[in-house]
Amino acid sequence: MFERDGYPAGVPCFVAIQQPDPVAATEFYGRLFGWEFEDRMPTDAPGHFFAARLGGREVTGIASQDGARQAPAWLTYIAVDSADATAAAVWAAGGSVLSEPEDVFTAGRMAVCADPQGATFGIWQAGRHKGAQIVNAPGSWNWSNLETSDVEGAKAFYGAVFGWEPAPVRFGGYAATMWRLPGYGDTLEQINPGVRERHAASSAPEGFSDAIGWLLALTPDQVAAGVAPRWAVTFAVDGTDAVAERADKLGGAIVTPPHDAGPTRLAVLRDPQGARFSISTYTPG
Repeated sequence: MFERDGYPAGVPCFVAIQQPDPVAATEFYGRLFGWEFEDRMPTDAPGHFFAARLGGREVTGIASQDGARQAPAWLTYIAVDSADATAAAVWAAGGSVLSEPEDVFTAGRMAVCADPQGATFGIWQAGRHKGAQIVNAPGSWNWSNLETSDVEGAKAFYGAVFGWEPAPVRFGGYAATMWRLPGYGDTLEQINPGVRERHAASSAPEGFSDAIGWLLALTPDQVAAGVAPRWAVTFAVDGTDAVAERADKLGGAIVTPPHDAGPTRLAVLRDPQGARFSISTYTPG
């Protein structure tokens, strides 16, 4: 398991979701991924916030919906030094701030933003909560991908706000663009010595140690069907086919059946309340 105790500014640091029925969501995801839950909401406050743990370490959170919301969707949070300064940078780069920066008790300070194409994401200025404590292990958050109809516009926006650099890569016949944060590999090397060497040995793309996510273009068919730009989350699993089948039996749905994409085997699923997410098994070359 890859344990974390904080994230540099500009790096996605955790994912969370609001659900109409958060208790039912804990049943589904707990049985799907083996998560255990603790309700962190004060007893005199409305609603719930269930912190999900795997092996005693926090991996994500499931909360009650706050008023009238759209269909449930996983939200990716990006670590920042200042939520207020980053919110201002979002406006300056042509994005929008959907909920202004606010304190979340002593956990941190957050805001929800949208890029110029409408894809939503959170920004997180850490307090006591530093982000996901386990990543890339089976049952934990693996990656977040930006799926957009304007690739060049996304490159300009996220480069201006977070300093990300796009790098085109190919996995076999599968083309994608990797988001890189220059210098992030140095941080990974400090907390996980030898990571660069292991990436190289597994034939990872050049610059992979600085990768913080992926940028994917929505297909013309997706755009024609009305698929909106979005940040899509992927969870690591040990056996994509088996987990997809389990999700279906638990009341979810298989949106895109398991398939190979280079060294990964992917599937897109939908939970019983409508939220989409992907699962991935990585097999190094």
